[in-house]
Amino acid sequence: MSDWNLLTLVGADQPGIVARVTRVLCQLGCHLGEASMIRLGSNFTIMLMVSGTRSDEEVLSALAPLAEEMGLRIHLAPSHGGLHRHLTPNFQVRVTGADRAGIVAEVTEILAEQGFNVLELESDVAGDLARPVYIMNIQGYCAAPLETLTDALRTLNDRDVSVDVSAVDLLIG
Repeated sequence: MSDWNLLTLVGADQPGIVARVTRVLCQLGCHLGEASMIRLGSNFTIMLMVSGTRSDEEVLSALAPLAEEMGLRIHLAPSHGGLHRHLTPNFQVRVTGADRAGIVAEVTEILAEQGFNVLELESDVAGDLARPVYIMNIQGYCAAPLETLTDALRTLNDRDVSVDVSAVDLLIG
C-alpha cells in the first residue's frame, strides 16, 4: 500500500458499517487518517484515508467478504495528499432557497470567481413535495474579504436564493 490511500465505500445505510469496516482495517494493521462518513439519502458513504504495510490487493481482499455481505461498493486509490496538509476554513456560506436545478452551480461559480476554495459542502432538501426548500452549508478558504464575497453573492437575491456569509472563528490551542 502507498503512504496513504483513499478508501471509499458506498451502500445502503445500515447499522454496523463503520464498526465492521474499521475492525477489518485494524486487524490488517492499517492506520486511519482523515475521514468523512455520512448518510446520503438511504445510502451511507465512507471516504477514509488509510495507510499501512499491506498491499492494496490484501486490503481489498480482506474487505471483499464484508462488502459482499453488506452490499457495499469499494474503491481504493492512492492519495496524493497527506495528513495535516489542508487549509483551515475562514468562511462559512449558508444558502436557502426554493429547490430548483442550478442553485449549487450558481453559488459555487460565484465563489470560484472570488478564489473561494470549497473545503466542505453539505446540502439537504426540507419542506414538502409541494414546496421544497434547498439548504446548503459551505465551508471554505478565500483570501478575499468578507464584504467582497457578500457583494458577489448578492446577485442571487434576484433569483430567490438567500445567502449569508460569515467568518469562521477557530480556537486553536
